[in-house]
Amino acid sequence: MTDTILETAGMTREFSGFIAVDDVSLRVRTGTIHALIGPNGAGKTTFFNLLTNFLTPTRGTIKFKGEDITGMKPAMVARRGLVRSFQISAVFPHLTALENVRLALQRARGASFDFWRPEAALNVYNDRALELLHDVGLPDLGHAIVADLPYGQKRALELATTLALDPEMMLLDEPTAGMGHGDVDTIVQLIKRIRKGRTILMVEHNLSVVEGLCDTITVLTRGKILAEGDYATVSKNPEVIAAYLGTADA
Repeated sequence: MTDTILETAGMTREFSGFIAVDDVSLRVRTGTIHALIGPNGAGKTTFFNLLTNFLTPTRGTIKFKGEDITGMKPAMVARRGLVRSFQISAVFPHLTALENVRLALQRARGASFDFWRPEAALNVYNDRALELLHDVGLPDLGHAIVADLPYGQKRALELATTLALDPEMMLLDEPTAGMGHGDVDTIVQLIKRIRKGRTILMVEHNLSVVEGLCDTITVLTRGKILAEGDYATVSKNPEVIAAYLGTADA
């Protein structure tokens, strides 16, 4: 039995009487890829924001590697090895790809962002930054300005900056959103490569991506868990078909 790396108990978030996440208890096993799916408005992104404490739960608890992280500041959560990406690409468009990854690597220097140090002092991070760019399929784009990169490569770069934080667990919020078929395939292969030694929890609308990648799937609807299991089990669940697979969002 694989150990649990992330666990929530009774996770609930209310907004002025509206319950966006309703008593969600979730367990993610170490070393797996776990998907969170559901129609628009099901509470998936809100749940991600709760896991990383960008939102405070109305009630409920979060444990990461057995430690209660409920209410902990997002930066502290990241330092413990739980790091997330966002639906909107979170990179610096007017810097190079190398500079973006190097900024993430500067975490090793603590709170300092080295504003008053010569740029040469940061060259110590160049080799590792180039390795990460290679890992995400951007080996020759270190000096490319990010604003000039196509969308799929920007998403790959964001994964490189996430990997620079050396996470034990990655939360990926719709990593293939807005991509064409070719870019989707690239990101799927990338996720397969970077999963070694890590756990991944991902929100994803593309069901072919979920089917090909994920060990476990949790279906949310109206803020509640509707079903859970592997793809074969979940995709045949009549309630899931009615709530999600049969909708236009599927």
